[in-house]
Amino acid sequence: MAYEPISVFDMFKIGVGPSSSHTLGPWRAAQRFVLSVEQLQPLQNVQSVRVLLYGSLAKTGKGHGTDVAIELGLCGDDPVTFDVTAIDSKINDIAAMKKMILGGRHEIDFDPAEDIEFLMSESLPFHPNAVTFLAAFKNGQSIAETYYSIGGGFVVKENETTIGKAQVQLPFPVDTAQDLLHWCMKTGMSISEIVMENENAWRSEDETKQGILNIWRVMHQCIFKGCHTEGYLPGGLNVKRRASGLNKKLLQQHSYKDFSEWVEVIRKGGNDFKYTLDWVSCFALAVNEENASFGRVVTAPTNGAAGVIPAVLMYYVCFCNGHDEEKIIRFLATASEVGSIFKKGATISAAMGGCQAEIGVSSAMAAAALTECMGGTQKQVLMAGEIAMEHHLGLTCDPIAGLVQVPCIERNTMGAIKAITASQLALQSTPDFAKVSLDAVVKTMWETSQDMNHKYKETAEGGLAINIPIALPEC
Repeated sequence: MAYEPISVFDMFKIGVGPSSSHTLGPWRAAQRFVLSVEQLQPLQNVQSVRVLLYGSLAKTGKGHGTDVAIELGLCGDDPVTFDVTAIDSKINDIAAMKKMILGGRHEIDFDPAEDIEFLMSESLPFHPNAVTFLAAFKNGQSIAETYYSIGGGFVVKENETTIGKAQVQLPFPVDTAQDLLHWCMKTGMSISEIVMENENAWRSEDETKQGILNIWRVMHQCIFKGCHTEGYLPGGLNVKRRASGLNKKLLQQHSYKDFSEWVEVIRKGGNDFKYTLDWVSCFALAVNEENASFGRVVTAPTNGAAGVIPAVLMYYVCFCNGHDEEKIIRFLATASEVGSIFKKGATISAAMGGCQAEIGVSSAMAAAALTECMGGTQKQVLMAGEIAMEHHLGLTCDPIAGLVQVPCIERNTMGAIKAITASQLALQSTPDFAKVSLDAVVKTMWETSQDMNHKYKETAEGGLAINIPIALPEC
């Protein structure tokens, strides 16, 4: 396997919902294709562009907004900065005019209904999430490139031999949990300290800290927005948003002006178990309702599982005295390292591994992060991650109507609660007596992924997706 240093900002990416594999990844692939075209000929020489979607991208592409993401990427828009409120109008204009501005500079004829083809029965061997772009030039030449969206917004071009950050040599290279524990034992540093030292290979410590705090800013803005937005989710299932109603019920008419005041009001409600449980669920619901609405979210490590880590971090902030920048940085740094171990040793793509690869991994990341921030040892941190994943093994991905709504949104509440429980168990345990290591559960997850029937890997061809009539209201 190629050496793959993974940064905090690889595991946490700012983007647009509803799916990291089916929205963010194809969006990035489209952007990369435009750059490839420009390297061959000026954009003004392009006559036409066609897009072929394979496998899981074809089967659930409509529900996940894959076509929308690709159109925006081809237009040169960026998922980090694009105004999410303008998505519908721009996509509607392209469909109506049957034209797009390639790379934001050159107008071409483009009819999404004809020029984006969903090849439902075809799949490419490297990964289920495949997209091929074809561009024809006015002089008769052409270019074709295939990209694979491998989970968490990571994109690999076909026959790509180098990984983006492979040239960086980290002071503490980590591929497995055992590697990480080795460095912690050798140096005496915590997991988050190991991460921060490694991040120095890419940028200054201050830049890393500010970047992580920006990740947190987007996370808490997403939570706050989701907790104050009513209505129904797009896509045809008519799923009612619940976070806003739960927020109102829990606050009982308390007033506040912004996020900071809102947190203070939540804190003043106390630490009753049911009250805390309701808030953790509310935080997770808020993020994934925003995600399902093409809102701005942080891939953590995927969009479908984007609510778990913010919900557990908000739990830490509101109920465990975690409202401190250094503590938040420590939390997210630890989470990212555990996520990278799963990416290297298994997968974070539901199309490859089912929902265990998304909710399971995010729950493990959150459990480990919370454990470090609550004073756990390095071994307890890894134990917490193992416990959280162990109880997600075999979790299938069976989205109704191919949408990241049912059962995806509620699964984030479950993943968050399991993460907190796993952390508490680890903090009250002696890791030396544990029967299962984090590396063992990573290996088991990957083997389970390979054995899992393809119907349960984000295809909407099995499970709830075929047993729940989409005309019925959500339970």
